[in-house]
Amino acid sequence: VKMNPFGTYYGPQRHHWSRAKGQILGVYNLVAAQGKSIAPSYNGCSETAMMAMFPYDGKELTQEKKAEICAFSDGAVISGENDTAKSFDKCNVIFRQTKADGIDEKDLKNPVMTASGTFGSGAEYGDFVDLSKLGAVTTKGVANIPWPGNPTPRIAETYGGMMNAVGLQNPGIDVFCKRDIPFLQQNNASIIVNVCGKSEQDYVEVVERLADEDVALLEINVSCPNVKEGGIAFGQDPKAVEAITKEMKKYAAQPVIMKLSPNVTDITEMARAAEAGGADCLSLINTLTGMKIDIDRRTFVLANKTGGMSGPAIHPIAVRMVYQTAQAVKLPLIGMGGIATAEDAIEMILAGATAVSVGTANFVDPRVTEKIVAGIEDYMRKYNVKDINELIGAVR
Repeated sequence: VKMNPFGTYYGPQRHHWSRAKGQILGVYNLVAAQGKSIAPSYNGCSETAMMAMFPYDGKELTQEKKAEICAFSDGAVISGENDTAKSFDKCNVIFRQTKADGIDEKDLKNPVMTASGTFGSGAEYGDFVDLSKLGAVTTKGVANIPWPGNPTPRIAETYGGMMNAVGLQNPGIDVFCKRDIPFLQQNNASIIVNVCGKSEQDYVEVVERLADEDVALLEINVSCPNVKEGGIAFGQDPKAVEAITKEMKKYAAQPVIMKLSPNVTDITEMARAAEAGGADCLSLINTLTGMKIDIDRRTFVLANKTGGMSGPAIHPIAVRMVYQTAQAVKLPLIGMGGIATAEDAIEMILAGATAVSVGTANFVDPRVTEKIVAGIEDYMRKYNVKDINELIGAVR
């Protein structure tokens, strides 16, 4: 086991998180060559790098840039016919929604998804990942109107990960329906839309608009501040969690996933509140609130002062919270938080997650999701696991 500059470790089968300063996010300068610079760089990481947090403008990557990204990526090239091209006969996951007229089932081909805010809305990664091979693509947060996001700088590296205070910048539901959904459909991707808002009505407008769209599931981001309650996040008040869950279920045509915040005293209290409100599924964890100070300039690194921390450093916390939640509710869980390898994903599944979402690792290796899919299949083959359900919550 070797220690690296980011304070994490790697060994055989582990993801190499040790990169030159700036490259965790710097890879985004390559992947997001189609983006437009909107702010000065910080520590070598330009805002252009955060393609998944900045609207895609449709420009094509050059072959030189594609080659540069592929050369940067660890591991074998994933293209053409290989193990990941095979479907998982026993690795699919099913999400059920109870309706007045019966049970609606969403069958996803495997348990590996993308985490909201780290994968754009799919188009940004289309040159590197076969979106049809993923369990689902979870889009960046979508609001009822365009959101400009927070002032810059709004991204920073930390030991074992990164912090962001992008502020859910997005072009709004109209652009999303016109541009992003058709792209995902053309690429045969299962779609999960992350919904954000500043009031219950904001959420309702987006959910209603999506009712007639070909979308598999809705993920409701309750880490947004509730402007009517003094700015406290919906997800930090169990009564608010239950109330907004009920409201979403009232208008949603698709199964509803409530995305839980870890910035609470007891995450199981919030999970039970969402379950009481009628949630079909829970996803956890969102980012942990952190802060970074530039000791030379004696100022905050992020203009917002605080930001959400993600990456391998938070993985043990996420596993613990997924395990606790799995013991507290009967809903399927989507586990996320620092997943960078198949081993990380399997650990989360053993703790009780039905599926997993991969986030910050996409910034280091844009093809990591496909590799994790292949790694889970290898694990199942190695241990003669016939059905992914044998692993879900197997450690008690």
